[in-house]
Amino acid sequence: MTLLAWCLAWLLDFMIGDPQNWPHPVRWMGNLINAVQRAVRRLCHSDRALRIGGGVMWLAVVGLTYSVAWGVLRLAAWVHPWLGWGVEVWMIFTVLAGRCLARSAQDVARPLRENDLAESRIKLSWIVGRDTSALQPEQINRAVVETVAENTVDGIIAPLFFLLLGGAPLAMAYKAVNTLDSMVGYKHEKYRAIGMVSARLDDAANFIPARLSWLLLSASAWLCRLDAARALRIGWRDRYNHSSPNCAWSEAAVAGALGIRLGGPNDYFGQRVDKPWIGDARRDIAIDDISRTIRLMWVASTLALLLFMAVRFWLIGAA
Repeated sequence: MTLLAWCLAWLLDFMIGDPQNWPHPVRWMGNLINAVQRAVRRLCHSDRALRIGGGVMWLAVVGLTYSVAWGVLRLAAWVHPWLGWGVEVWMIFTVLAGRCLARSAQDVARPLRENDLAESRIKLSWIVGRDTSALQPEQINRAVVETVAENTVDGIIAPLFFLLLGGAPLAMAYKAVNTLDSMVGYKHEKYRAIGMVSARLDDAANFIPARLSWLLLSASAWLCRLDAARALRIGWRDRYNHSSPNCAWSEAAVAGALGIRLGGPNDYFGQRVDKPWIGDARRDIAIDDISRTIRLMWVASTLALLLFMAVRFWLIGAA
């Protein structure tokens, strides 16, 4: 029944994603992080105190998320086994973000195909942290491909990996780790101290999933009749061409599969950041590369699901 729950949750994410008006644990995590962050800032003022407070915040948010998820799951199963199974499906469904990621990428690509550059820039600003106000079509395409490639890891592969390790409660805890990083794990002045622990532990949590993504995306390239050999080679060669220890693995694999170049200099709200290039520009990036990357994401996520199901079946059985 557990493996069936995994499949059903994945199918629900594939078909409907996260409807905007539905209650969602990530929103609750965000509210909790904001509340704890305010308390930490009231009590901690020096950089050292903020780093310690940020560590306490991480423990509180991740620990509470895991405890509540475990408790709700046990309570639901105690009321009725089928209720417990349904809650497990719902929890797994909420930690997966494939459809949401694909939809966001398509929302940027659609106006770009219609030559509505202003609308495309606005939609892009919802999913990236850089200044999009002056981006040209090639830069927009590159930003979307990078976003889909990077978030294939923390939106799909990593949650499934932690689902394998510790079931739905640990997958929910991972989502809290990832949400903490997305809210406070920045290097600029406001968050550098309080978000240090969140940023480093998110890197640690994604260490194995990021490297698995290189292999899974390369296999997906072969299944999609793209260049799997180059995906493997570029993924390995350019794996460190990013400020994050994890992001370049998936981005480089996608760049190699498509024969394009990602990364490079970007403007982050008035500040120029010179990033190394990832991949080789065998051709210019095109708008169709967005749909190709989305297809790679879905195939890689399917392979990840099948791989982790096979490992669980081998270790525990179908129960």
